[in-house]
Amino acid sequence: MGMDNGEVFSEAIRTVGRASEADRHVGRRIRERRVMLGLSQQQMADMIGVTYQQAHKYERGINRISAGRLYEIAQVLGVPVNFFFDGLDQEEVGPLATRQRMCLELARNFVMIQNERHREALTQLARALAVQDMAEERREAGDAA
Repeated sequence: MGMDNGEVFSEAIRTVGRASEADRHVGRRIRERRVMLGLSQQQMADMIGVTYQQAHKYERGINRISAGRLYEIAQVLGVPVNFFFDGLDQEEVGPLATRQRMCLELARNFVMIQNERHREALTQLARALAVQDMAEERREAGDAA
């Protein structure tokens, strides 16, 4: 029992849809890593030999990235190629996506701080807040028990 033309067409559309989701995911991962390194889109584009517009389209998942180009991007960004596919099978949920955006913004701003003492102070502040939050959670868990 084979597929009729309608079924073949429907399957082709689903495959294209999945490819688009994968392309967008890979683009987001490229952007995350680029931002973490403090590189602009123009700098990355220059490093991989494409135009700014092309780099932008890669990050948005508008243009597909060939295997060779993805390998080149991985080299420039200092990660293995599989880095770009991490988390592809997981659905993004609202709070997680919001948290990821906040982390990206924090990393971008941190990289822009030129003063070493200020960066160290911010690092210590984040560490202190994390410890405080953990202590509060333990207290609340103790109160609930």
